[in-house]
Amino acid sequence: MKTLILGIGLILSQLILAQTQTGKASFYADKFEGRPTASGEIYRHNLATAAHRKLPFGTKVKVTNLSNNRTALVTINDRGPFIRGRIIDLSRSVAQSLGVIESGVTNVQIQVLDNNVTIKSDEAEYVSPSVTEKEKPQVAEKNSRVQKSTSENFEKTNSSSLEEREFYELTVDEIQPDYFGVQIASFQESDNLLRLANRLKISYKSEVLIQIKTINETKVYTVILGQFNSRRAAENFKSRNLDKYPDSFIVDMTVKQ
Repeated sequence: MKTLILGIGLILSQLILAQTQTGKASFYADKFEGRPTASGEIYRHNLATAAHRKLPFGTKVKVTNLSNNRTALVTINDRGPFIRGRIIDLSRSVAQSLGVIESGVTNVQIQVLDNNVTIKSDEAEYVSPSVTEKEKPQVAEKNSRVQKSTSENFEKTNSSSLEEREFYELTVDEIQPDYFGVQIASFQESDNLLRLANRLKISYKSEVLIQIKTINETKVYTVILGQFNSRRAAENFKSRNLDKYPDSFIVDMTVKQ
């Protein structure tokens, strides 16, 4: 009997572990708005959806940002992300509610929920709009039309015409910094990197420093703001902006490697 109980306990513990996963979350780029997902649904920024590599389509998942404990409820309707270390891609509205937009990538915990569970409003920062039984046929028909139109347009146009057009004027100088800065975020892709650097330059009227690192044979681009002569000045800046960039930290570039 003890052996049986122990065996059942191990099985239950494995099932619980299988329903919870920890890793990095990213979010959809603007160019994916209106495109079909792997499930056939059309991706929309304002809906609480996400991509996962293995979970069945329609699975409800609770996502917790481990840096600020914000939570959101999403439905899996796509496949991805396909970058090592990342476990979920969030729609832009969900990423906004979780505070992921500025950093681009953040550590999260995802928990698979019963599809019949009801989530109270105070348990999730963002919940997708509900669709009544009466509205479902119209929504399905609309998604079908949009998907067909998107597919036809994709076949008629080349890939460059599908890309969202963004232009950035760059002045690039290789420098040897000798000051303190505050690292705001890090990226592996250039699109979010350029957007954030542009916003920071406008908001703070300051040049933005990009440092290129290689971590585990992967290139990482870090965004560093400020040119401070002392650590105290950098700490003061970091403290004033801690609510915006909770994962930021001081970078001492006065010491040469």
